[in-house]
Amino acid sequence: MLIGVGLGPGDPQLLTLKAVDVLKNSDKVYVPGRLAKDLVAPYADAEILEFPMIRDIEVLNALWKENADLVAEESRKGTVAFGLIGDPNFFSTFSHLKKVMNRYYPDVETATVPGISSITSFAARTDVAVESSFEVSDGSEVGYKIHLKATKPRKIIEQLEAEGYREFIFAERLFSDNELIISKKEDIPEKGNYFSIIYGKK
Repeated sequence: MLIGVGLGPGDPQLLTLKAVDVLKNSDKVYVPGRLAKDLVAPYADAEILEFPMIRDIEVLNALWKENADLVAEESRKGTVAFGLIGDPNFFSTFSHLKKVMNRYYPDVETATVPGISSITSFAARTDVAVESSFEVSDGSEVGYKIHLKATKPRKIIEQLEAEGYREFIFAERLFSDNELIISKKEDIPEKGNYFSIIYGKK
């Protein structure tokens, strides 16, 4: 199994308890750079995988495949953690690695442990309170939307479809004993609650 582990913004005290537990109990730990390696060091001896910041797509694809080959072999033997700065599902190295893994090694199970992302760490460090809808961008086209407090999920989906969104996930009370996740649009209920979320993808 391969687990992407969010290490937070760089402060050793901002790793989650779950992240520490996974790092301690993994058979192998990889990281994409020195800062991540230093954060992991108290819990595991990590190996750095090279993920250079270059634009040559052919070179990049070859490197991604090479790293995936290595990680896949270890993930079949036991639990492998890939620790990275921030959160593994937001603009992360792990997202790219996971895509390559799913393409060439679909038999390897993957999972993620969330970390404090640059978005929430920015708000904390700059004393910014976000109290209404906001947009996060890296300059690319907007392809996703997350609707919080989705008390009327079906109505929200209709609105999102009009904006060009085609794939949806309904989630409620995440990480609680009553967690509910529905990925089939036809099964999404008419009513949600304060802790309900609708995710849309174009």
